[in-house]
Amino acid sequence: MGITEVIRGDDHINNTPRQINILRALGATLPEYGHVPMILGPDGEKLSKRHGAVNVMEYDNDGYLPEAMINYLARLGWSHGDQELFSRQELIELFDVKDCNSKASRLDMAKLGWGNQHFLKTEDVAAIVPHLVYQLQKLGLDVAAGPAPEDVVIALRERVQTLKEMAEKAVVWYQPLAEYDEAAVAKHFKAGAEVALGKARELLAALPEWTAESVGVALHDVAAALDIGMGKVAQPLRVAITGTQVSPDISHTVYLAGREQALKRIDVAITKVATA
Repeated sequence: MGITEVIRGDDHINNTPRQINILRALGATLPEYGHVPMILGPDGEKLSKRHGAVNVMEYDNDGYLPEAMINYLARLGWSHGDQELFSRQELIELFDVKDCNSKASRLDMAKLGWGNQHFLKTEDVAAIVPHLVYQLQKLGLDVAAGPAPEDVVIALRERVQTLKEMAEKAVVWYQPLAEYDEAAVAKHFKAGAEVALGKARELLAALPEWTAESVGVALHDVAAALDIGMGKVAQPLRVAITGTQVSPDISHTVYLAGREQALKRIDVAITKVATA
């Protein structure tokens, strides 16, 4: 058959003698058999649907990068000193089945999330983009109607653990703003906010080039022109663009909305402040 090694879960130990006898009866060359401990759920029980995703494609749907899954699965029941994170090439060079532990490992989603966050921060943006596009399309979004996915990755990669979370945070840049968070409105759409918003609109509309850097310079110019702190510019603007008071840095938040959408949302916000 050309099979030289068989490595599988230790739940197959009992049927190994039978398979060896069958192969001997057939005159086949016996492979070497190795059995590794099972991967259990957090409760120590055999993995099942009640533990969440059990099919590898479900982890893809949940927004985990292939590199993170490979690293995490390799580390379940195997170790190389104290090192936690490995490139694929490092795993190829270092992995030895003889170093596998004898005890069963337990699935730890928090650790998988931590590893995925590391690879989101360190992988090439180009390698992450197709996975983000998949997540955006799953949400029914038209990727062509919003910012370049590369820019979204750059803006959000430090702020999320999964690509699913990244896509959910990016929705605000791919479809019209549906509503405002009322707590954010109460805190940041106070009397006087329309002045900062109006000046921001003026300088943003006049920008010869629309980049995150030029947007950032314009917003600092707003604060300087009005002699106010940057927070009094950024926070009302953040609510105007995203409807909430939490987002990436304000220059990327505004830039990713695109000039046309950013100006429209600022106009709506100015009206809302005036009528509050």
